Amino acid sequence: MRRIGMIDRIVVIGGGISGLSSAFYLQREAERQGKKVKLTIVDAAPDLGGKINTLQRDGFVIERGPDSFLARKLPIIELAKELGIENELTAQNESGKTSYIMRDGKLHPMPKGMVLGIPTNLDTFMQTTLLSEEGKARSLQDLEMAGAAPEGDESLGDFLSRRIGSEIVKHISEPLLAGIYAGDLSKLSIQATFPQFAEAERQHGSLIRGTQIQQQNKAPQQAPDYLPEVMKNSIFLSFKQGLSTMVHALDQALQSVERRMGDAVAEIKPLDSEDAASRYEVVLESGEVLPADHVLVTVPAFNAADLLEPLVEVTELRAINYVSVANVVMAFEKSTFDKTFDGSGFLVPRSEGLRITACTWTSNKWLHTSPDDKVLLRCYVGRAGDEESAMLPDEELKKAVLEDIQKVLGVDAVPIFTQITRLPRSMPQYPVGHLDNTARFRKRLSEELPGVYVTGAAFGGVGLPDCIRSGKEAALEILSTL
Repeated sequence: MRRIGMIDRIVVIGGGISGLSSAFYLQREAERQGKKVKLTIVDAAPDLGGKINTLQRDGFVIERGPDSFLARKLPIIELAKELGIENELTAQNESGKTSYIMRDGKLHPMPKGMVLGIPTNLDTFMQTTLLSEEGKARSLQDLEMAGAAPEGDESLGDFLSRRIGSEIVKHISEPLLAGIYAGDLSKLSIQATFPQFAEAERQHGSLIRGTQIQQQNKAPQQAPDYLPEVMKNSIFLSFKQGLSTMVHALDQALQSVERRMGDAVAEIKPLDSEDAASRYEVVLESGEVLPADHVLVTVPAFNAADLLEPLVEVTELRAINYVSVANVVMAFEKSTFDKTFDGSGFLVPRSEGLRITACTWTSNKWLHTSPDDKVLLRCYVGRAGDEESAMLPDEELKKAVLEDIQKVLGVDAVPIFTQITRLPRSMPQYPVGHLDNTARFRKRLSEELPGVYVTGAAFGGVGLPDCIRSGKEAALEILSTL
């Protein structure tokens, strides 16, 4: 049904970065294309931003959700430029780039030349103290083994163990790669997480050789000219006043967009009558009914499944599990903190038996986050198989994290304050077959509920740039049908 000459009404469900970027590009591209749309954002939370949440406290800039983004992923930089906040971007500290991994209670520097945990500089790899000589030799067998990629998808853990051995997976790959998803490598899809690994094996018969060639052939990052050189050379970027800078800018850019904050969606109701004024009604828990010609669902997969299950089969959405995590930020007086940092932080494998999974030396990695006479640490708690740690009572969690920090760093300083942020069911886990599953679901959705779309971290990547890219793609898809 197409209402000729009428304004197309679009309801975006979810006010996180996926929903906000979708709304921004819907508004901007509709104006450019001369199409009339009426946008409404609906979110059960009282404020926009989703997991992005910057706290300004006593001169500290504290991220309670994500703390940065990969500089090589340009959608977020392009959006910052379009919002006029590119000058607010900031690079990580030049002397805060070395990372460490814990083994047997000690911190070992990540070997130089590791690309997502894959050794590409074999000289430095053979010198690492993170692995035994047997473990290093087993990893290098990858160079001689025949390619054995199975048809279709496989788990990231199975792939890496098959190619480079269980020891490097346990002590390097797992804390590094699983840390991105708080996941279990044995259950994560390689095609949905690191497809370049499988491509390296298929094309070159070796993960290590293929990664080396990929790095050699990789075109230089086409960083925008307006970025200073220091940012072009930084792996990660953030904003001087925190990631909420982008949320505030999107809020301003979307002032003409209607919002229904603090009001959850109860039902999406199709209207079958040819005389109906719209395709759907979006019914809110408050009882308000929003007519909609298009509905874009950007909430987590389990919330999307609850909304869509009465209307369409949602098995694929139910297959996307979510892991609960927490981050614990601790501030210290530098004068009482008997430790000088020469890197960005450390990762903790499961085998070390600590509560924390990683620790960022935030005040050293990001100089804008702390007064000069203070130290700021951010610790991560919770991962697949150990979500209980993230849900410990506040005092118990503070005590456990502080004990881990004191044990690893050998300090006995007492925090000035501790800030706990719990993120229940926040990390989507992409199961084996995820890409085929979600493509199948989207096809079914388009056939059975035309005008209803899904996007967000459950589909196209968990990072902020991935969510922005997928939000823009969804916006363009919707506009192409108007």
